Amino acid sequence: MIENGHTLILGWNSQLFTIISELCAANASRARSTIVVLANHDKIDMEGQIRSKVHKTGSTQVICRRGNPLDRHDLHLGSPETARSVVVLPSDKDEHPDALVIKTALALTHQLPPGNEPAIVAELIDPLNLDAARLAGQGRARWLLASELISRMTVQTCLQGGLSTVCTELLDFAGDEIYFTEQPQLVGVSYLEAQCAFSRSTVIGIARGEDVRLNPPAETAIEKGDQLILIAADDSTIECVAPRSADTTVISDLIEVPEQPERILVLGSNSNLQRMLDDLAKYLAPGSSVHVVTDSTDPAPLPPEGLTVGVTRADTTSRHVLERLGVENYGHVLVLAYHDRYDVQVADSKTLVTLLHLRDIADRAALDINIVSEMLDDRNRELAEVARPDDFIVSSRLVSLMLAQVSENSELITVFEQLFSGDGSEIYVVPSELYIRDGAEADFYTVTAAAARRQETALGYRIAEDAYSNVKSYGVHLNPPKGERRTFGPGDSIIVLAENGKGTGRAPQAGVTPAMDRSGAARSRHRPERAIGR
Repeated sequence: MIENGHTLILGWNSQLFTIISELCAANASRARSTIVVLANHDKIDMEGQIRSKVHKTGSTQVICRRGNPLDRHDLHLGSPETARSVVVLPSDKDEHPDALVIKTALALTHQLPPGNEPAIVAELIDPLNLDAARLAGQGRARWLLASELISRMTVQTCLQGGLSTVCTELLDFAGDEIYFTEQPQLVGVSYLEAQCAFSRSTVIGIARGEDVRLNPPAETAIEKGDQLILIAADDSTIECVAPRSADTTVISDLIEVPEQPERILVLGSNSNLQRMLDDLAKYLAPGSSVHVVTDSTDPAPLPPEGLTVGVTRADTTSRHVLERLGVENYGHVLVLAYHDRYDVQVADSKTLVTLLHLRDIADRAALDINIVSEMLDDRNRELAEVARPDDFIVSSRLVSLMLAQVSENSELITVFEQLFSGDGSEIYVVPSELYIRDGAEADFYTVTAAAARRQETALGYRIAEDAYSNVKSYGVHLNPPKGERRTFGPGDSIIVLAENGKGTGRAPQAGVTPAMDRSGAARSRHRPERAIGR
């Protein structure tokens, strides 16, 4: 290869096409860019599949080379030493994909000369392999623990309607994205003042060297050399403006919605089930329960402390089984894909049948059921929209989006790890009446100030009446213009970054924030109540 500054993709799997599509979208503003795919497949076949599944490449040239990424000599075909970034993909068909990815990273780091370090990003399936992967990457590679991130996102989305749309908007290149920017003119101002200094961007945190702080205390001062982490439609829209004051007369006096035990119904199972139950136990109130229905003969999952878990062995595609479950008695229904037992299309077909039965049961009984389903193929998500679940989790697509984002900016992996982990600040979809009085009109400067009183960062809002509209992004408005005024009513929600923690918390007070430890994390934590229903 004689290319320079290209993106090199090592390996071949079903995620490749989404990654290429996203990188082409990211490169749309560049005069010319190149993606090189090096895999042990026939060159003509690779080019044909890419042409058939990636319809718009714009100014981006896609070049395929046949070679074994594990072979240091074959790696020369992709010119990793001149690449801007390298993405290492696991195999869909190998029984030990992590071993091959780690070995590829090892071959790659031996190939690259000192001082020539393109951004390297790779996916790991098993978190237990992370230490070995870090040794192989020699500090040059960033590792995406896909199964953990998807498991946590599935749990969060199950409990909060609209969250999958928020995550997708943050991860793809079609709408708003996360940027890092240094603004010297804001040195010395507080984090809240910095939030209000952008009318078309949403500040979500501060990067101080390698220390990334999402949703820091409102009074945290911006220091010289700090980078602001923000959400924007494009880096060209990032512009400081004169801050505007909030209308404090419409800010709500409500503190918390009392936390109640919840009942969760899980239909289906896979290797992530135990991790999901452990995560659910961290979010649900004491006395909550989960009922798992699966046709798998695998050992029953262990109930986490504080959470009651029951298991029923039955066919989750059976109408008779679903009718006997009494789905109207559950606050949330989660339909998991059987990805361990069946291939992608068979697993998604079972999910589709389950969804259709659930929606028909709900329509006949005039029930309002919150359903989140896990899909493996994004094309099947489009087919399933007739079943109208509240949210979809398309695991392979979300992982592909993360890989594409991190290949463009390796600093983002730290942001994603914080957003989708159980520690620190996470994304919540919270009833709007906790921020703005019902029926009151407010701009987003006021919403931002209301969130700051609760030690939170406002990211956007969700309109209840649009919750089922694909055209209107299921009611989600991320990074809205701050000067735009709207009236919030019953069922509407505010999307925020907030500290996770059990209990109902305490009354937030204007200008008062919890004590900070040396890492910048708040010692005293509260959890905002989730929006139940739409």
